[in-house]
Amino acid sequence: MKLGLAALAVIITITFVIGGIGNAVMNVLLGSGSSEPSHEALAEIPADYLSLYRAAASACPGLDWTVLAAIGDAESKHGRGSGVGITSGENAAGAAGPMQFLKATFGNVVAQHRIPPGGSTPASRYNAHDAIYAAAFYLCDSGAPKDIRKALFAYNHSNQYVESVLAQAKRYQSSTTGTGDCNQIQAASPAAIAAIRFACAQLGLPYVWGGNGPAAGHRGFDCSGLTKAAYAAAGVHLPRTAQTQYNAGPLVPEGHPLLPGDLIFYGTRGNVHHVGLYLGASKMVHAPTFGQPVQIRIYRWKGDDFLTASRPSN
Repeated sequence: MKLGLAALAVIITITFVIGGIGNAVMNVLLGSGSSEPSHEALAEIPADYLSLYRAAASACPGLDWTVLAAIGDAESKHGRGSGVGITSGENAAGAAGPMQFLKATFGNVVAQHRIPPGGSTPASRYNAHDAIYAAAFYLCDSGAPKDIRKALFAYNHSNQYVESVLAQAKRYQSSTTGTGDCNQIQAASPAAIAAIRFACAQLGLPYVWGGNGPAAGHRGFDCSGLTKAAYAAAGVHLPRTAQTQYNAGPLVPEGHPLLPGDLIFYGTRGNVHHVGLYLGASKMVHAPTFGQPVQIRIYRWKGDDFLTASRPSN
């Protein structure tokens, strides 16, 4: 990795009001929002590294986590490589750690940006948490996500490296996660397509506690009323509440990519307080809470209480 830093990264802080609890959560959106991991990514990337790549993308709004993962693969096979300088020492070029930082470059990043807690004290280029966040900041300073090729070339002055990283990043993206766009609905089953189409048609309707929608004589929906009605339009019966919809399953196996039409749950196993309908591209349609109409939102944010997802079927 070469020396050189540009301007400070801009971290976007956005207020969200989620579900029945109505608490405002002020936090940075996860940059991981633009894609879900492919089966190749799930097979190759250790779970702790996958979580770090997805969380650290928040340091550069709009940066896809797969770019960080592809760099981690190229530089150290996600910390598992056998080369000199991954866990101690330096390679012949003076680079070290899982993201292969030069000492001076890493020091400059740390001096200009606050590495979030969770790594070493002081921050260390040998620590995966610190190195991955530093890589996200460095890419942002170098032009990402607007000019990702320029940013990657700054990271390693090789056009072949840039092309290789971009190709790997693409392989790490699931091809079945949908568009996140109500005007271009993609889903794996007719039932999911019908449910999404119904939910999208309700955008803008008011949140109504216990609401089952205009067809039931109500002005709008609450969260589980919307998902129940959406799947009813697809010929699939769901229980009425978020908790009972969670209980009904079947749950998406941990670590598997979400698919359009999945139900997204928040809370704990014994207290599920909110549910939304996954659109794809890390977006969901949901009826949030009082005063908030049916809308599309990113389904993950820092500090959320996302629980799991289920995949209703006929």
